[in-house]
Amino acid sequence: MLKKLKQNQFLFTELVKRDFKQKYKRTLLGMGWSILSPLLQLLVMTVVFTRFFGQNTPHYMIFIFCGTLVFSFFIEATNGGMETIMGNAGIFTKVNVPKYLFLLSRNIQSLINFGLILIVFFIFVAFDGIAFTWKFICLLYPICCLILFNIGVGMILSALFVFFRDTQYLYGIFTQLLGYMSAVFYSIDVYSVKVQYAFLLNPIYLFIRYFRKIVLDATIPTVWFHLLMAADVVIVLGLGCWIYKKYNTKFLYYV
Repeated sequence: MLKKLKQNQFLFTELVKRDFKQKYKRTLLGMGWSILSPLLQLLVMTVVFTRFFGQNTPHYMIFIFCGTLVFSFFIEATNGGMETIMGNAGIFTKVNVPKYLFLLSRNIQSLINFGLILIVFFIFVAFDGIAFTWKFICLLYPICCLILFNIGVGMILSALFVFFRDTQYLYGIFTQLLGYMSAVFYSIDVYSVKVQYAFLLNPIYLFIRYFRKIVLDATIPTVWFHLLMAADVVIVLGLGCWIYKKYNTKFLYYV
């Protein structure tokens, strides 16, 4: 994959530029929406949910910000990745290029937006009086895992979307449910131990929990927590690569 990516470096660069320009085409604020949109969402969630869920949660705004930061990155990358094959059919039906290039370019765009919001997140952390420690470096682990996880999910969704156009509607419903199941705006401490362990089956919750453990609790998750997160990434990314390899030639007949 890396060899083909290097061979098609120019095309990959141009795809990233194209996706970035198309996202902010004819918008007044341009890249500003990458920061303003999640901040507005954070403001609404903080105002609405503080009264119901945040009374006993220290640094509740940062608590929510950890959730929205991770979940928004996941949603943007996977929703955008879903349409990469169909949206670029005019290119790969004429030129023999690896189809995963389109998915990777879309993920680069989402990663840039995530990086901008992450900077704002750290600014909010500083203003909220949370001390920065060396443990913040450990955030690189969930970020790298989330990037690979998004690519894997994007591969699966983009392949399904080629064969089943209903995928986008079903995924919209699924992500809405996933948002509630990922404890974005509430703590799971009120639930029984069995229910709390059940939350660990949700990979998105693992990423959110990791951020909260480092930033709010100043503790590094256990080794098995790291292994569980890595296992989720390997399974999803492996499945996505397998689907792309198996149905690579069949994509041409359905786009």
